[in-house]
Formats: sequence, C-alpha cells, structure tokens
Amino acid sequence: MVEHDALSATREAYDAAAATYAQMFRDTLRDRPLDRAILGAFAEAVGASGDGQVADLGCGPGHITAYLDELGLAAFGVDASPAMIELARQAYPGLRFDVGSMAALNIADGALGGVLSRWSVIHTPPRELPVILAEFHRVLAPGGHLLIGFSASDDPSHPTQVFDHTVAPAYRWWPDHLAAMLRESGLTEVARMVREPQPTDRRQFRETQLLARKA
Repeated sequence: MVEHDALSATREAYDAAAATYAQMFRDTLRDRPLDRAILGAFAEAVGASGDGQVADLGCGPGHITAYLDELGLAAFGVDASPAMIELARQAYPGLRFDVGSMAALNIADGALGGVLSRWSVIHTPPRELPVILAEFHRVLAPGGHLLIGFSASDDPSHPTQVFDHTVAPAYRWWPDHLAAMLRESGLTEVARMVREPQPTDRRQFRETQLLARKA
C-alpha cells in the first residue's frame, strides 16, 4: 500500500517527539473533569449498546486507552507511530497496542462497540477525512458509538482552518461541518461537548467532542 505523504510525515514527526509527548500528556486527564465526563458517557453508551471491543485510534503513548480500560471497556490502541506504540506497550503491558493507519484498519467489519478518535484526525488533510470516517463506520457494529475530538475553527464560512501545531501540520474544523460529514458516513450525532479555551491552554482554540452512533 502506498501511503499518503501527510501520514508518513506525521508518523515521522511523532516518532521523533514520542518521549517528550508522553511525558507532557501522561496526566492530561487529571485537570480535565469535562474530558473525564465525556469519556465516561462514551463508556456508558458503549455498554448500553452491548459492549464489544473499543479501539482508541491515534492512541499515542496509551494513557487514554488505559483510562478506558479503567472504565471497564475492552479497549486497545492503534497508532501510526511505532515509537508511540512502543512507549504504550512499555507503560501498559497488560493492554494491546498495534501499529496501524486509520485509513486502512486491520479490524473486521462491525467488530467494535466503540471507536475513540481523540484529536487523532487533526493532521488529516480535509480531502482525506471522508475515507477515515468511512473506516470508523465500517469497523463499528450497528448501534456502536464514536467519540471524536478536535480543535474547532472559529469561522463557519471556512469549514477547515490550518493551524501551527508543534509536531505536524494540522487542521481545525467547524463542528457543524464535521457533524454533517459524520451523517454522510452513516454516523448520527447524539451529543456534543464544547470546551472554551482556558488561560492555561497551550492553544487558545475551542475544543469540540462529538458523540455519534451507527444506525
């Protein structure tokens, strides 16, 4: 399979920054009660739909995968960066972590009760995002849930905006536009959480997390 240049560049950038990234974000949920709340709601929604495995796509060093495990989910992580996956395996040896691409997941059709995509699509060029959303839909079982988080753009007339990310080129999305793309992929929004930027945030962007369900 010939990989897109954007994916290769992002993988190389995160491989180089893996150790620093893991150290910076290891305790990221500690001071984010709203994030813990939406992850808890996601876990309950997956359980109410019949459980099933949950894939943390773009899992990085595995800290969120481990949190999903603490919430009682059968969670495993997937990331394009081999260095990130190695760190995740070292930190959480009891959990499963695989190297892989969100655009071509090595997961059977309808195998998952849930998919978590926590800021993992921000490096995806807009023209390539429909392919990834279609993969999310493909691997989810009927009634399965997706929780997708991203940095929100601040201009509805521009559905996407490029921003200067420390690691790799990145994009912000107008929430209603991304929600419409989810609908086109067969995923219906059931809830959203919007977090306004705080003075201590590294980037002064509104953060959005959409909870969607496969019909």
